[in-house]
Amino acid sequence: MTEIRLMNPNSDPVVTASMCEIAARALPVAPIGWTAPAGPPLIVTPEALARAAEGIAAAEVPGRPDAVIVAAFGDPGAEALAARLACPVIGIGAAAARAAARSGLPFAVATTTPGLEAQIDALMRRHAGTVPYLGCRFAAGDPVALMRSAAELDAGLLGAIVEAHAAGAAQVVIGGGPLGAAAERLRDRAPVPLLNPVLCAAREVAALLGAQHV
Repeated sequence: MTEIRLMNPNSDPVVTASMCEIAARALPVAPIGWTAPAGPPLIVTPEALARAAEGIAAAEVPGRPDAVIVAAFGDPGAEALAARLACPVIGIGAAAARAAARSGLPFAVATTTPGLEAQIDALMRRHAGTVPYLGCRFAAGDPVALMRSAAELDAGLLGAIVEAHAAGAAQVVIGGGPLGAAAERLRDRAPVPLLNPVLCAAREVAALLGAQHV
């Protein structure tokens, strides 16, 4: 039986459940969630991202999964974990960049964490190839406070999406696993197509597993 793990480097099990629900829409089976046992509920600084990478790299993954999704937008520890496991390990940030690249259209990221701009920019450029990447646009307000109010989060992200569109983006990645539910809520309100990184990673995993079972 196929087994897929979704690892949340943030320490919020409610977010893990939400991301598993989103990923299940594109997977052959619902993923089994894993939540970081320690650390912040939301990664907002380079230091927290580095600590999350250490935790994911050293994590004991139960069972024998057929694939693992690392569900934080900076993909902390994904490459190190992939080096230890025999199955594919997909980071949601890289998956979103690859999905944007497949369309060939210029894209930007809308997110809530200005402290991670350099890390996000580097990840997007690394995986988007020659497709124009127009950088990050940020929701106004404190990232942690925004997560407490769906209405405020949606308004802030929509403002960032509109800014990205005005700058020439023909598609926008919603930059964060915990923002996946907001990405779905905003689809019909956004002026451009939105890429939900959790769904992008799930679709990539589904394609890989399908190829393996041919």
